[in-house]
Amino acid sequence: MIAGMQVDRDAEVLAGECVQHWRVVVVEDEEFTRSLLTQTLTSVGIEVRSAPSASEGMALIDQFNPHVVMTDLDLGVGPSGIHLLNKVHAQAPWIGKVVLTAHASPSLATTDPSALPDGVVYVVKADVTSAEQLFEAIRSSLTNEGDHVVRDAEDRIVLSAAHGETLRLMGMGLSNAGIAEARGTTLRAAEGMVQRVFLALGLRSDAHYNMRVLAVKMLQQGRIVIR
Repeated sequence: MIAGMQVDRDAEVLAGECVQHWRVVVVEDEEFTRSLLTQTLTSVGIEVRSAPSASEGMALIDQFNPHVVMTDLDLGVGPSGIHLLNKVHAQAPWIGKVVLTAHASPSLATTDPSALPDGVVYVVKADVTSAEQLFEAIRSSLTNEGDHVVRDAEDRIVLSAAHGETLRLMGMGLSNAGIAEARGTTLRAAEGMVQRVFLALGLRSDAHYNMRVLAVKMLQQGRIVIR
C-alpha cells in the first residue's frame, strides 16, 4: 500500500525517464497521503503541486499548466474527484487524468452520478507498492493509445492523424510553441501532444539522444504509418 511505498531505488531508476519535465497536480484531502505522493513523485523527477480540494486543484491546474492531474475520488466536503476530472476533461482534454483511490469501484467512493471521463487511469491505493507504479500510471494517462506501441501487419508503428501532424511539424523544426501556433492550440496542448507522440513511438528519455530527432528519423525511414 502507499504507506510502504518503495521510493529510493525507484527514484534512481526512474529519474532519467521523465520525458519532458512532467508537471503533475495532486489533489488529495488527506494531508499525509498528499505529502507522501508529492515526495514520491518529486523523487523521480516530476514537478508537483498539490491541493486538498477540487476547487483548489482546479485553480492550481489553471496556474501550473500540468501535463497530468492525479486525484482521489472522495475529497470530503465539496466537489468530488469525479467533478474535477470531468471539468478538466471539458476544459483541457489534453491533460492526462489519474484516479488514485482507496475504493475498488467509483460507486463505492462517491454518490456523484456523473461517470468518469474517457481516458482515466484508475489506480487503487492498496495496490501501490512502488513509485514505479505511479510513474507508469502517469505515463499511461498521457497517451490515447495506452501504454504500448501499436503496429500494423508490416511492423510499422501506427499513429493517429493528429499525432502524425504533430510529428510532421516537428520534422519542420518547429518548437512546441511553433506547433501550438501552427495547430491553433495552446502551448499546453502542444506539449501534451508531443509527449503522446513520443510515447506512441516507444521513445524514452535518454541523455545520449534527442527524441525529436529520433521520432522524425523514424518517419523518414518509413517505420511509421499515419491513419
